[in-house]
Amino acid sequence: MVNARILRTLDVSAPPGEDAIEYLSAASGLALIGRRLYVIADDEHSLGVFDLGDSGPGRLFRLFAGELPQRHKDRKAGKPDLEAMTVLPAFESHPFGALLAVGSGSKPNRQRAALLRLDGHGAIDGSARHVDLAPLYDPLRNRFPDLNIEGLFVAGGELCLLQRGNRASRVNACVRFAWPDIEQWIRGIGPTPSSRSVSVFELGEVEGVPLSFTDAAGLTTGNWVFCAAAEDTSDSYADGRCAGSAVGIVSAEGELVLLEPIDQACKAEGIAVADDGKGFELLLVTDGDDRGVPAQLLSVTLPRA
Repeated sequence: MVNARILRTLDVSAPPGEDAIEYLSAASGLALIGRRLYVIADDEHSLGVFDLGDSGPGRLFRLFAGELPQRHKDRKAGKPDLEAMTVLPAFESHPFGALLAVGSGSKPNRQRAALLRLDGHGAIDGSARHVDLAPLYDPLRNRFPDLNIEGLFVAGGELCLLQRGNRASRVNACVRFAWPDIEQWIRGIGPTPSSRSVSVFELGEVEGVPLSFTDAAGLTTGNWVFCAAAEDTSDSYADGRCAGSAVGIVSAEGELVLLEPIDQACKAEGIAVADDGKGFELLLVTDGDDRGVPAQLLSVTLPRA
């Protein structure tokens, strides 16, 4: 078991004219660029931008127009369900790369992505461009009828999506696409790419509840790290009790080489890596499935992989 330190709650300061939210509650994915931390929440139309050197509130950056209902049932039905985010390498008209945040695909309205151009300092440069993920996701439903994409990362020249399993369908999988094919598709100059490979993983259980992928991040070695949660639910839509969370490492060859539960009673939904040269500090964000509970930023240290 690994120790998870609480670094902060994800308090935010809403700009004038925006919903007066005080914090992110359903944090679901993150990306780290220098000391700047970007966090998405699956029930918001904005992402949070935080400075790791500043304990003050983060600020919000709008991704989608419109307001979401306040009533839980209606908000759940209408939310974009952004579940994963990563930093893309530099490509045409994006010389410093981009952020890509993707919906889970678990419902028709959850198949949107937000593409955010970055400047030379890792800051967002301009407004979000929206990408329809339906052409990419629809073929995956033949393999995963209860599609639920919860992880996204780039490693070894490939863009990888993680399918999250549940109690009824315990299939956790990594779906790989050639990054050049994805790049051309995003730019609108190439066809929708087909996946190159699909790898399935068994992650075990916590208190009889299966662990399932919730996010991942690539490492410079070609390996990748992930977080997983044991949420007691039988489909991709309903929430359930979380029996615990874990972190792990998969080798570049696709072998599960490490799986460790974390000691915090939480649902870890997003992961990013800060490499200090000696080990990997994993930053995790949590989702309490309750808008009255602020999401937390956690830190876990693993040996160099």
